[in-house]
Amino acid sequence: MKAAMYDRSGPAAEVLRAGDVEPPEPGPGEVRVRVQASGINPTDVKTRAGATPRPIDGFQIPHHDGAGVIDAVGEGVDQERAGQPVWIWFAAHGRRWGTAAEWTVVPERQAVPLPGGASMELGASLGVPAITAHWCLFADGPVAGKTVLVAGGAGAVGHYAIELAVRGGATVVATASNPDKAELARKAGAEHVVNYRDQDAADQIRAAAGQVDRVIEVALGANLALDLAVTKPGSTIVTYAAEPADPVLPVRACMTANVVIRFILLYGVAGEALSQAAADITAAVADGALTELPVHRYPLADIVAAHQAAEAGPVGKVVVLPS
Repeated sequence: MKAAMYDRSGPAAEVLRAGDVEPPEPGPGEVRVRVQASGINPTDVKTRAGATPRPIDGFQIPHHDGAGVIDAVGEGVDQERAGQPVWIWFAAHGRRWGTAAEWTVVPERQAVPLPGGASMELGASLGVPAITAHWCLFADGPVAGKTVLVAGGAGAVGHYAIELAVRGGATVVATASNPDKAELARKAGAEHVVNYRDQDAADQIRAAAGQVDRVIEVALGANLALDLAVTKPGSTIVTYAAEPADPVLPVRACMTANVVIRFILLYGVAGEALSQAAADITAAVADGALTELPVHRYPLADIVAAHQAAEAGPVGKVVVLPS
């Protein structure tokens, strides 16, 4: 099969290549998926670059997320799953068979039925960002009747955080850095969008929605002062991304605000929570509540350019098409 792969970490142009490998066979409890779309996340490029290094078993096919059709099942898996369209999460987590290939093999729970009418590109865009958004939102309970601030509402996690929060009954305020990104956040369902670079951003948020109950934060160091200015006592600030330099927490200001700061890394979240997130995300897709971001498509042969595009921080989602 055709696959993108690397056998050492480093810059995309130096270590990534497209080549041929034998297609994997599903073991007990596994399914094989003919991949139609493979989504790239920051975690994928960081691992390939060596920023978050992981052991390589001979070679590594990158990308956790994808979508396609099950074409073979292993022992213990219902044969009826063959032919089922699915979206895939964590394909490359502790395994060499990521989704940047014509086929991948995953434990069957990580190949989730894709509702009818949903595109393969939407399926390939879920996985890491949508599950991250779900855990950020609901780790501290339901959001019905609450006000949620989503920092970076045009990013992949921010996009799904807005949509899942709206579906969960929350009022959503988002931040964005320019009008185009603000429009994406509004389309996702944010009732109010504020440019976080404005000097009066906190005043705008409070005027629009009052104090917030939960913050979904992409840049804790850069945005903590704003977050503390708009939260109420007992609020939770949930951060899911690491900045190049670790922030210094203003302890007295955090104490005065009486907030909880929750740090999330998806790889350490309990399996039951991940499975529940996948089920809730699938239900939201079936309801039409989750939508695609702008898609930037690359053929598998252009895997280097695809990774370079993802590293450049595009507005939208970079997707590799293996076939």
